[in-house]
Amino acid sequence: MITSENITWNAPNAEHPARAASQRSYSAVCRGDLEEWLSVYAEDAVIEDPVGPSMFDPEGRGHHGHEAIRAFWAQAISPIATFHFLITDSHANGNTCANIGTITTTFHDGGVVDTDLVMVYTVNDDHQVASMKAYWEPERAMATYRKP
Repeated sequence: MITSENITWNAPNAEHPARAASQRSYSAVCRGDLEEWLSVYAEDAVIEDPVGPSMFDPEGRGHHGHEAIRAFWAQAISPIATFHFLITDSHANGNTCANIGTITTTFHDGGVVDTDLVMVYTVNDDHQVASMKAYWEPERAMATYRKP
């Protein structure tokens, strides 16, 4: 369920638990609501954003559990002034949904970055996210950096 005007959903939107969880996650990020965002994720969830080594996860092992996910928020989400999610396609089946799109982030200094990516959400039987894997290239995203 989308509850933020900073999400443009130009993709299939049939009801699906993993798709709904992804939308709740995006909405919480856009509102800057850490506690709501954590409630979307299972206690033992793993976030890989991006998959592989990065500035957020030098060893590329992912962020395991709410404590690590909270630290990821502080490092990767909290410093951003605004997020805009543009979802251009969404494929849902079984307990998984893959969303294709672009996240535009605006920093507090006015700088903007566009990150093209694929985000894969897997939910557990309680419809909480057990795994989120975001496939994107940090260098490619940072190459889009621009000042207004």
